[in-house]
Amino acid sequence: MEVNRSVQPINMNAPQPVNIVTAEFKADPFPFLAHLRVSEPVYRTTLPDKTVVWLLTRYDDVTALLRDERFTKNRRSALTKDQLRKLPWTPPMFRPLERNMLDLDPPDHTRLRSLVHKAFTPSLVEQMRSRTQAIADELLDRVVPTGEMDLISDFALPLPMTIITEILGVPAKDHDKFHRWSQAVVSLSSPSPTLRVLPGVWMFIRYLRQFFKLRRRDPRDDLVTALIKAEEAGDKLSEDELLAMVFLLLIAGHETTVNLIGNGTLALIENPNEMRKLQSEPSLVKPAIEELLRYTSPVLMTTERYARENAMIHGVTIPRGEMTLGVIGSANRDENVFDNPNELRISRDPNKHISFGQGIHFCLGAPLARMEAHIAFTTLLRRLPDLRLKNSAHSLRWRPSMFLRGLVALPVKF
Repeated sequence: MEVNRSVQPINMNAPQPVNIVTAEFKADPFPFLAHLRVSEPVYRTTLPDKTVVWLLTRYDDVTALLRDERFTKNRRSALTKDQLRKLPWTPPMFRPLERNMLDLDPPDHTRLRSLVHKAFTPSLVEQMRSRTQAIADELLDRVVPTGEMDLISDFALPLPMTIITEILGVPAKDHDKFHRWSQAVVSLSSPSPTLRVLPGVWMFIRYLRQFFKLRRRDPRDDLVTALIKAEEAGDKLSEDELLAMVFLLLIAGHETTVNLIGNGTLALIENPNEMRKLQSEPSLVKPAIEELLRYTSPVLMTTERYARENAMIHGVTIPRGEMTLGVIGSANRDENVFDNPNELRISRDPNKHISFGQGIHFCLGAPLARMEAHIAFTTLLRRLPDLRLKNSAHSLRWRPSMFLRGLVALPVKF
């Protein structure tokens, strides 16, 4: 295993703005975020491409941002004519992807979400429980004889990837390709695509367009076929929106759950008393998952919002057109909301974490992620009671990303 031993703690007094996309920042962002909550709750920094970004770190401010009509998801609707002219060039292949519901406001967001929400209702998700359990057991059957595994590539990744591909109707045999392509997208260090990710996105889009042709000729009982029927029905879904929808569901349908299972397992190993408590009381798994969502922040930041007008928060003006991110990982550890927020308590109650967001963009896949996590953690702890790290926690590598927080790999023994 390649080990990166260069991760250093963030210097809270550093004169330069912190680079929020780096692996070093993702390794332990919480002390710096605690500093911001107290001293600079509206914090201006820049991304590697020099894009200005404002971070909101207090719970009340992040939750307000998610409902604040002064901020929009659609960047183009917020910018002045002069700002629009200065936007970086977007390769034509990327333009259809801008039609995804995560980056749109009502009424387009409402229309698109209504087309897919029925596939992710708790009752339909519950019907997939036995299939998810079977996959979890199959994955562990392969590694148990060896006594060790990379928990990410051997378990946390293939479990949700197999489920979302089966929901969509995309062949599970291609999941390695999907993850490779989606990793390129989620590792972006700014909202604008870079040359580095173009090949992967181009292959991803080309694959999906070919798959849509196949499903038009050979409809099945899957979500892609249902979306194609909506597109063929007329004004419900355009071709670009179909592409953006499936692209988003494939990425969002597994990336965040991979992080929840990986980060959550690491947190349990590092808090052995809580891990033993969960092993001895499996009925605590539901509150434990909520606490792992809060404590590990698989999605560290909200996706971008843009100020429609000059917006003042705590006496600081966020200029029109500039990007604002709510730091979910900071809100989830706000001392004014959570008692001893830096402690992992699997029975924490109440637990008003916002790891799935709030408002109209609340995570569509929350029921699915919770079900997958429920099976992942109960199966891991039941079948691998002596689960532990293979190497030191300091040797673990974190993935660079604007929004997500997750491990590259998690080597464990059992």
